[in-house]
Amino acid sequence: MSAEGPGKLPVVAIIGRPNVGKSTLFNRLTHSRRALVHDQPGVTRDRLYGLAYANARQFLMIDTGGLSDSAETIEQAVRLQVEAALLEADVVLWILDAKDGLTAVDIEQARELRLTEQPVFLVINKAEGLDRDVARLDFHELGMGSPVVISARTGAGIDSLWEVILGSVPVVPWVADRDSVVRIAFAGRPNVGKSTLVNACVGDDRVVVADEPGTTRDSVAVPMVFRAQSLVLIDTAGVRRKAKVRESLEKFSVAKTLQAVAEADAAVLVIDACEGLTEQDATIAGLICEQGRAMSLVINKMDSPNAGRRSDLERQIARVLPFLPPHRTRFISAQRRRGVKRVLGDALEAVESAGRSLSTAKINKTLNEAMERHAPPRHGGRLVRIKYGHQGGKNPPMLVLHGNLLEHLSVSYRRYLSNFFIKSFALVGTPLRIEVRVANNPYRS
Repeated sequence: MSAEGPGKLPVVAIIGRPNVGKSTLFNRLTHSRRALVHDQPGVTRDRLYGLAYANARQFLMIDTGGLSDSAETIEQAVRLQVEAALLEADVVLWILDAKDGLTAVDIEQARELRLTEQPVFLVINKAEGLDRDVARLDFHELGMGSPVVISARTGAGIDSLWEVILGSVPVVPWVADRDSVVRIAFAGRPNVGKSTLVNACVGDDRVVVADEPGTTRDSVAVPMVFRAQSLVLIDTAGVRRKAKVRESLEKFSVAKTLQAVAEADAAVLVIDACEGLTEQDATIAGLICEQGRAMSLVINKMDSPNAGRRSDLERQIARVLPFLPPHRTRFISAQRRRGVKRVLGDALEAVESAGRSLSTAKINKTLNEAMERHAPPRHGGRLVRIKYGHQGGKNPPMLVLHGNLLEHLSVSYRRYLSNFFIKSFALVGTPLRIEVRVANNPYRS
């Protein structure tokens, strides 16, 4: 039985001084997709996480925030930012300003970056209106390769930058049939009980449950069999590092969590009943949904005297996670092994829903029912017509709609259709995506 999954989600970190265009580049590469804010003690700016897609490959992008250019704090700021970026990154994009030229701060950063094992690529931004060869001229003296000259604002040079990124990370294709092994990732903040829950599901202490420096920052994969189904449970444990600065920055690796989710068939988001739902929980849940993963929720530590009341927690879930598709939520105690038997069943139910084949006849019957209840809004007084639909993919389910003016089908109406289909097909724990195909106009030249 193979427990091997696809290659890990490559991580690309964007670093540099303030106002060199890091966030603009981040938004350009991720197409302004939802970003996750990670508040970190000792770091003056938040880091943003978002997903980017190129050549049918997916990447996790990190915007690291600006370095202070104060002479008193620059050395510490450079060290902290570089440490924070490099701990998770496979590739580093070092953004410099073409209009500023080479600065003392850039030279200081270069000293730090030369010590890294990850490939570092110089990206000269704000080059609009400048000759590319002239723009990169000053930066050759850094001795860190030929810079890529771009304008994040206009998009000039972005294709060349993607070529550099794609060429620096090995292509590891998704393995469609992994000997029918279902991989379930347990995601969540540190100390919510993920390792304890994995042990409870397996029925043995297979994962070390200890809050000690030196714990591996990689995910732990535990194979098992449940209801005659081969599973691999992936524990995304919190990170501990010996170096003091690293320990403060990397107790929790967002990138590792999202990589584990990308490799999994389903994600179980574990939440601490004592702390309730946090912004971190909500943003991780959002990125799990964006990746299209089947998922379920587990509220752990319900045996604690500090646990919130179930009714209060349910209201929190409804308020903080309204974007989740219909899903199972279990209130458990992993330590006492109460309620854990249903956790794996919920995950498998979500996997089944995500991979289900949907009848074309029922899709069109459901589509007609949805439009009878709520017709598509007109566009500029013109009728937006949906003629028919069919399934276009699985994991998550995708419906392809054909018709006229469907490029003007509003986001809210697509959301309405998605929710209507999820309810009609009794899908649990999986998003459903809508794509449109526009009919060709025979009178348009």
